[in-house]
Amino acid sequence: MQRLLFPLPLLFAGLLAAPLHADSPDTRRGADYARDGVRSGEFVRLERMLADAERRFPGRVLEVELDTDDDEYEIEILMGDGRVVELKYDARTGRLLKVEIDD
Repeated sequence: MQRLLFPLPLLFAGLLAAPLHADSPDTRRGADYARDGVRSGEFVRLERMLADAERRFPGRVLEVELDTDDDEYEIEILMGDGRVVELKYDARTGRLLKVEIDD
């Protein structure tokens, strides 16, 4: 199962990259996969899912991952009370699939 991590500053710049080295081969492949999915209309734009996640659970977005096996985005948010919530979204429909809250 391949998972791609996206640092937040690059997300808002419209770029998708993995956390450690933005120029690594896996990062470029994953970023291309995500961009191509949006361009072809196969994937919903990540901004839409981020907006939904932040509306439901206000806080600081810690991490965004794309699971390329399932085409699901995982968004982790640190809430004001210190708990971390993980939301899973279908990248194709933008539908919220699962919510987990860790104490």
